[in-house]
Amino acid sequence: MSNKNIWYLSGPFHQYQEDVKALAKANGLRIVDASVTESREDAADDVPDVTIEEVPKVLLIDGANSSVNIDAFRAELESVGLIVESFADQALVRPEGELGAVADRLFQVFEAVNAGVQSIRNERDGEVEKVKALQEQIDDLLARAEKAGQAEADAKEIADLKAKLDAANVTYRANASKESLQKQVDELAK
Repeated sequence: MSNKNIWYLSGPFHQYQEDVKALAKANGLRIVDASVTESREDAADDVPDVTIEEVPKVLLIDGANSSVNIDAFRAELESVGLIVESFADQALVRPEGELGAVADRLFQVFEAVNAGVQSIRNERDGEVEKVKALQEQIDDLLARAEKAGQAEADAKEIADLKAKLDAANVTYRANASKESLQKQVDELAK
């Protein structure tokens, strides 16, 4: 003898007005989604009655009766359109008047996105300024290194010229310029 304790019920289970899980527990039943199994083995004979929640009426294109307030729906849709357009233009503007829940939430989300983007822009701009300052320091250091390298090369060249003049027993001023020393060395060759 089998224990018939399975309640085959079509899902989703939130579509029912009753709490089907609580009903199943109270009646010692186990719920199995009837829409996903073909077998009805061990189906319980005595299951609770349940009713499906009434789905709200849908806005009908042909103008038939509907539970939706069309004017409020259009106003909110217009507000959403204005918000989206202003966001796309990168100039977020809150429409005049009272916004519906969807339009208000959309505006809040876009406002948060704008704030985040602005924060990133500010951070980027700060980093750009740091890069510019560092580049100026690098350029200054390179110029100093180039001058120091040139001065070192000039000092070596002057020392070489003085050594040639000393070897030839030619007198020169101690603070003579590189050009005057070069001139004296050139005269030695003549």
